[in-house]
Amino acid sequence: MAGSPTVTPADGRLRVALLDPAQLDAGFLSAWHRLADHASEPNVFHAPEYLAPAIEHCDTLKRARIAALTDDGQLVGLMPIAREAYYGRWPLPHSQNWRHPNCLLGTPLARPGHERAVWEALLADLDGRMDSGLFLHLHGIATDGPVFAALEQLCRDQRRACDIVLAEERAMLATVMPGQAYYEAVVRKKKRKEIARLRNRLAELGTVETVQGTGEAGLDAWLAEFLALEQSGWKGRNGSALADLPETRALFLEATHRAHAAGRLHLIAMRLDGKPLAMLVNFLSPPGGFSFKTAFDEAFARYSPGVLLQIDNLDILRDHDLAWMDSCAAEGHPMIDSLWAERRHVARVSVGLKGFGRPALFAAFRQGERFMDRRRAASAPVPAPSSPVENDDD
Repeated sequence: MAGSPTVTPADGRLRVALLDPAQLDAGFLSAWHRLADHASEPNVFHAPEYLAPAIEHCDTLKRARIAALTDDGQLVGLMPIAREAYYGRWPLPHSQNWRHPNCLLGTPLARPGHERAVWEALLADLDGRMDSGLFLHLHGIATDGPVFAALEQLCRDQRRACDIVLAEERAMLATVMPGQAYYEAVVRKKKRKEIARLRNRLAELGTVETVQGTGEAGLDAWLAEFLALEQSGWKGRNGSALADLPETRALFLEATHRAHAAGRLHLIAMRLDGKPLAMLVNFLSPPGGFSFKTAFDEAFARYSPGVLLQIDNLDILRDHDLAWMDSCAAEGHPMIDSLWAERRHVARVSVGLKGFGRPALFAAFRQGERFMDRRRAASAPVPAPSSPVENDDD
């Protein structure tokens, strides 16, 4: 997918260009910012302040291209895209939305009202390219919004395969209730009493404060503190902390600095006598937000400082005039799932391409993939029966 060819799809309106991320000019970046700010589904991970440094620091093989879709000169759709030679372990050429481990949502940006046209133009472009491979694979796309709904309807109308390969749900905060009222509505009384005891025991050790913003030390000091705190815990022992690799450290620092300059960074920390016990980094992308990274001091794990910090942060929607906050957490996350009651649905989706015998080959491939999924499910251990639910008022 090298170069930046341009084509005109059948509707004669939208144009598709595959752009080299290293050669984007100021005019395009300005249009990209406007699109990200007014997208039908906000996605900070595809906004320029995050995606541009992600490609710069994490795309070591230089495979990513920016699929830019324009309508009469106006940028109305954008998605990072790459050609892959393998699908898992299988040598199966395909296209996919370019991703990296710290890209936590893959929904493309689309201007409201252009969702269907964006998919139509993009798929028509891929259909016409031999190097697009057999299908388009989408990682981490939200399936409960207008962007995926438009893709599904288009594929039905075009009799094009559109298969959800893996569906997941993750915690989401979406409420108009004040934080304390929401907490009391979601968390059972017995658990709230237990958490209150932990907070009181922690307060016996010194002055406990929950502070939003960078404080007097400034942004660089706050971020350095966060990186050190994260690396001191289990992520550091596993080699998966942001500071463990120069590319993820550079991405984190550049993305947070860019978001801070744009007024889109939210930082909050719980401190004991000034020492950080738990820290949280959020990206704001109105009308929503994304809970990006959290870290806590494992020496104080028995007090659950991460839980206490999240409880103190339950007013984030009201404080920043947001409708929702995506946890970006794994499905079934034991901490955030117990505090945030709403759920966001995300999935991996494979979309068949047309031409060159692709539909028949894709159908055969999906049949084999479903067969392998059934075999894995049949051999999976049977989970133990769950314990009886406790009385909420105990």
